[in-house]
Amino acid sequence: MSIKVYVPRDATALSLGAGPVATAIQDEAQRRGLDIQLIRNGSRGLFWLEPLVEVETEGGRHAYGPVTAADVTSLFESRFFEGRGHRLHQGLTEEIKELRSQQRLTFARVGVTDPVSVEDYVAHGGYEGLTRALAMPPAAIVQAVTDSGLRGRGGAAFPTGIKWKTVLDQPPQQKYVTCNADEGDSGTFADRMLMEGDPLMLIEGMTIAGIAVGATQGYIYLRVEYPHAHRALNEAIAAARAAGYLGPNILGSGRQFELEVRLGAGAYICGEETSMLESLEGRRGEVRVRPPLPAIKGLFGQPTVVNNVISLASVPVILARGAEFYKNFGTGRSRGTIPLQLAGNIKRGGLIERAFGLTLRELIYDYGGGSASGRPIRAVQVGGPLGAYIPASQFDTAIDYEALSNIGALLGHGGVVAFDDTVDMAGMARYAMEFCAKESCGKCTPCRIGSTRGVELMDRVIANIDRERNLQLVEELCDTLLHGSLCGLGGMTPFPVQSALKYFPEDFRKSVQ
Repeated sequence: MSIKVYVPRDATALSLGAGPVATAIQDEAQRRGLDIQLIRNGSRGLFWLEPLVEVETEGGRHAYGPVTAADVTSLFESRFFEGRGHRLHQGLTEEIKELRSQQRLTFARVGVTDPVSVEDYVAHGGYEGLTRALAMPPAAIVQAVTDSGLRGRGGAAFPTGIKWKTVLDQPPQQKYVTCNADEGDSGTFADRMLMEGDPLMLIEGMTIAGIAVGATQGYIYLRVEYPHAHRALNEAIAAARAAGYLGPNILGSGRQFELEVRLGAGAYICGEETSMLESLEGRRGEVRVRPPLPAIKGLFGQPTVVNNVISLASVPVILARGAEFYKNFGTGRSRGTIPLQLAGNIKRGGLIERAFGLTLRELIYDYGGGSASGRPIRAVQVGGPLGAYIPASQFDTAIDYEALSNIGALLGHGGVVAFDDTVDMAGMARYAMEFCAKESCGKCTPCRIGSTRGVELMDRVIANIDRERNLQLVEELCDTLLHGSLCGLGGMTPFPVQSALKYFPEDFRKSVQ
């Protein structure tokens, strides 16, 4: 019997040397005459241990990491393929502290299975949700998603079931399901990890959505900077189609759904749903005026479901295990689990999936281990480059939509970026304005002109040129952006600026060196 050894094909692991490690393992096994089955799985999300090599034994999967190609010979000499001890041995993978305490629903198979094997996917509970959905009326599928309390994981946190019901209620016609996989926020990588590590979960979720609303065609709008995800998605789509889970007659049910991947062109604004639809139609990514909503008049003028990767990938669990099961995770109006991405100046960065309700402090210290520099963490930015900066005094805030909103912050896509006490918050506020200026689609004046004026004002503040007057103008400009912008890009740019001004005023009044 061959020995199963797992080496991730995830982009993070590859950037840290997983490719040469996989090659070295194959070469060393061949040299020693050992029959090894090398499986390129997804990353477990414990980035400080990548490349993480796992071996399957009778007692479970053992983990070794971080492994370099130079470590491979010593791994074989210590008989790692039997789960024996080694200086890189982390014990049983599932017992690693930072992994054991997670509550993985969406990421349950990531790192466990071969990402593009339908057989492996089904063996680990995959397609149970779709099988159940095929036996249900469309309205019952939509009701299950509604009852689960699932809200959009892309930023706005809009109830997913309401979106789907709006599309379902439109008269019979061509309808679409679109997935916005243009993951552009700094410090976020959950979409990429899911698409590289368990693409069939997304494919199943989109297929369920199509059956629920009467859509026969789906599109995954993928950011061009994700070539590994692109490859994994296309492999998985082909495998699903060959196995009868996509196409004109899904599992002999008479239901139809097709799926394609379309690449974006590197525009951050296409993370906004109507800009994405414009780009999918072959036009410049630019915000549409609403109404009409995409659920009524979306892609090619037809009713369209628009959700992000994690929203759609959460659906198979809901259908497989029931709305009540999913709803039992979380707190208040924030139900289910959220994949949190921990990055920046942090000792143990990576992905943590937990039910809503843990605190920022637990995330930063219990999972992240504090700053990589060893200095105090002064602030974290939650929700991407346009998220608010949260000071250490508020680290006991629970991670849920309402709790963060109550302190003027947004959870967004679940990215959390840490900064130690050397950070210059005036410079970070300037960066927010500069980011908006560079990424604006230019359609509305507050965003197009206001962000450029914001950079100029911040430069004057930092240079101590009529500082108090310019700080007042910054506040007024933020108010204009907040209330006058056509979409969230301009409308959210004030969040990092205002939070930096509120909690770190001393950084805006430093003497010029």
